[in-house]
Amino acid sequence: MFYHLFEFLEKQYQFPGAQLFQFISFRSGLAVILSLVISILFGKRIIRSLKRLQVGESVRDLGLDGQKEKDGTPTMGGILIIMSIIIPTLLLCRLDNIYVLLMIITTFWLGGIGFIDDYLKLKKKNKDGLAGKFKVLGQVVLGLFVALVMLFHHDVVVRVSFAEATANGWEIIKESPTNDPFFDDKKMVDAKAPITNVPFLKGNQLDYCFFTAGNLNLVGIIFIPLLIFIITAVSNGANLTDGLDGLLTGVAAIIGAALGVLAYVSGNFITADYLNILYLPHSEELVIFAACFLGSCIGFLWYNSYPASVFMGDTGSLAIGGIIAVMAIVLRKELLIPVLCGVILMETLSVTLQVSYFKYTKRKYGEGKRIFLMSPLHHHYQKKGIHEMKIVTRFWIVAILLAIFTIITLKIR
Repeated sequence: MFYHLFEFLEKQYQFPGAQLFQFISFRSGLAVILSLVISILFGKRIIRSLKRLQVGESVRDLGLDGQKEKDGTPTMGGILIIMSIIIPTLLLCRLDNIYVLLMIITTFWLGGIGFIDDYLKLKKKNKDGLAGKFKVLGQVVLGLFVALVMLFHHDVVVRVSFAEATANGWEIIKESPTNDPFFDDKKMVDAKAPITNVPFLKGNQLDYCFFTAGNLNLVGIIFIPLLIFIITAVSNGANLTDGLDGLLTGVAAIIGAALGVLAYVSGNFITADYLNILYLPHSEELVIFAACFLGSCIGFLWYNSYPASVFMGDTGSLAIGGIIAVMAIVLRKELLIPVLCGVILMETLSVTLQVSYFKYTKRKYGEGKRIFLMSPLHHHYQKKGIHEMKIVTRFWIVAILLAIFTIITLKIR
């Protein structure tokens, strides 16, 4: 909103300082500050409202230290996260940008599914909340929508050489600016290219059209299920990770910062060319959204750090997982998700392995056995007697290392 307003003022009236809003760096810094301020200012009011509405967490007795003290803590605090993401996004991002619109839709859609789940659990006293099949259906619908937008929207393009586009039969949307001094040696075009970055390899483009049958292009058969799987897996994994005070909030903030760096290098043609990664026109606005996401997570951590005054609930965890997954997908960095989201992956795998091994041993030996003392993984360490805050801090450190390594992969070819 401010971008369009100051663009108008600068063009029509040469308003002093209006050009500041043309700079990604200025709007990103302002986005972090604004989302932080919104979180901190409105946090207490939202917590009081949740307490007044008696929206408190009912904690099951799992025999963990400090567990009983959390009973009755307000939940559904994800409302605060969503609010502190959306308001700065609407104020500071270009609202005609398809990538920004996709992120706004993702935030509201999965946040809404999580809200319904929390509402059914807490107000309607339905301990199971929203049925799992409806959650998955919502994630599938979002994945399908994102995939179709990426396949067919004319602004979702990759800048490649004219020769490469014509050789692969990609639809050319437009030619790149003729005054582009960095690509004078070859004609560049913006094309609908179903390709993504592959880490560690110099020829780092994976073509989703690598298999065709006659005249049938099977990109949708490969691409759409992959996107649905990624969005479903990461959003559910984030939900599993949200089990200790500040754990998911801190990990998400670290991942958000890394995604901001990836958005910047992918949306800047000089940096993208230097790093030999795909240049994605229009994706630079995602730097600002990532800044909003980072600020909202840090702001929520103000109240969610140990001992937590509020929990995010499914409202926040599903939205956070969806945001991370969709942003990585639209930046063509989905193959880096196992590294960048390593903490979330470990938590998810610990549950999968625990359940699978228990069922296998029960079927084979008549008695179920466990790999971990308890899953998800953070509860395993709690059972070993490690304090909750120490577990959270160590998981944050692992997340920082993985985020740094993710960024380093841009240079490892």
